[in-house]
Amino acid sequence: MLDLDRLIIGFDKGLRTLLAPAQSLRHTPGDELPDAEMPASRRALAAALMRVNHSGEICAQALYQGQALTARDSAAKQALEQAAREETEHLAWTERRIEELGGRKSALNPLWYAGSFAIGAISGLLGDKWNLGFLAETEHQVVKHLEGHLQRLPQEDQKSRAILEQMKDDEARHATSALRHGGAELPLPAKLAMRLSSKVMTKTAFWI
Repeated sequence: MLDLDRLIIGFDKGLRTLLAPAQSLRHTPGDELPDAEMPASRRALAAALMRVNHSGEICAQALYQGQALTARDSAAKQALEQAAREETEHLAWTERRIEELGGRKSALNPLWYAGSFAIGAISGLLGDKWNLGFLAETEHQVVKHLEGHLQRLPQEDQKSRAILEQMKDDEARHATSALRHGGAELPLPAKLAMRLSSKVMTKTAFWI
């Protein structure tokens, strides 16, 4: 049973995720690198890719906040909250890079947040092994997504590349941590549904 205090805290986190600038305790990867000159079309491509990754981090925040809200085991809840803290840093890095590239954030971020929070809360209600399994599968898919973006990113944009490389390392570690805490492998239909919903978000956020 969810108590009122946890619901209020969850609502507050949601508002801060969507409306307040994200903060990072770690130094932004690639911050020391020069911002390379790029043609307008390549700079726009880099900004669009970083917009997709920023929306992905909005989704990650919502997923982990929803999952932590309904997690039963304290160790599972701690693993989810630690992942959410690092995702906040990813949010800050991508937001800053979008600004540097002269881009904009997705107008649909509130929609991505609401849908992901609901999915996270439902997965938490299914039990901790499935909750953590969902986390692990999410992170596995994010790693593959980031690998694809690293291939598409303009070669000269080393600042964005450094951010995505660090994010990829963090996401892989989150997946390993979730499995170590007892996450179960999800059935294939669940994995396919997750890939489909991710594809819808990434394709849409690239443009909107």
